[in-house]
Amino acid sequence: KLLAPLALAGALAVQQGCYASFSAFHSLHQWNGHVTGSPVANSAIHAGLWILPVYELTLLGDLLIFNTIEFATGKPVFGSGSPR
Repeated sequence: KLLAPLALAGALAVQQGCYASFSAFHSLHQWNGHVTGSPVANSAIHAGLWILPVYELTLLGDLLIFNTIEFATGKPVFGSGSPR
């Protein structure tokens, strides 16, 4: 039972076949850095975004959807960063 999820994760990683800029995650992280003028408040928001799985879902979306689109089109879906 433990091997099946690992095999599925490995198959998805190989099928992805591209490494892009993770523009959705980096856009969210950049937004968090500028949302308030207080480093303490930004840190609290950062922790909250990890606890509420916002960052996790953004990374998953990048891995499965947005990086694939970026790889196919050559342009990031979010932000203006250049693809890798």
